[in-house]
Amino acid sequence: MFENIKEDIRHKCLWYYDKTTPETILRTLLTDGTLAMFLYRSAQFFKRKNMGILAGFLSRFNAILTGALIGRNAKFGKGFVIIHSIGVVINSGVTGGNNILIEHCVTIGAEKKRAPRLGNNIFIGAGAKIIGEVNIGNNVKIGANAVVVDDVPDNVTVVGVPARVVKINGKKVEAVGL
Repeated sequence: MFENIKEDIRHKCLWYYDKTTPETILRTLLTDGTLAMFLYRSAQFFKRKNMGILAGFLSRFNAILTGALIGRNAKFGKGFVIIHSIGVVINSGVTGGNNILIEHCVTIGAEKKRAPRLGNNIFIGAGAKIIGEVNIGNNVKIGANAVVVDDVPDNVTVVGVPARVVKINGKKVEAVGL
């Protein structure tokens, strides 16, 4: 548990301040979203230790205290960062890789019990929605308020409703549907 939390804090610190010093780590610990990250990781720890009641309590406490509703079975790798916690909703069936950054009011939700799968190195902008059984590739940026309902390939930026590709490998392209 502590290794994941440590990596989450380090990744958030680099996002905010581009360095990890004692001062920037302390500042990161006091930023919005960090408590939501800690409570999520704590609930995961107790769930793995077959202490489901405590895990459920921590998940509910997270929703009440931070405004982030993260399903108890949602799984994320190291570097899971909630930049701002208010309005974050993540379905229990969601899986995600390493280095995922989430802004406020993001929904990552299931449709007909089929949840999204996220790769590594993903940024999800404020208000974005990722819905249903979709795969999000590696090195992806999802713009603010985008609605993703189809698979997203590696190394792209998507925006809009429905989401469409506007950058490939950091270079602008004519908007391409998914």
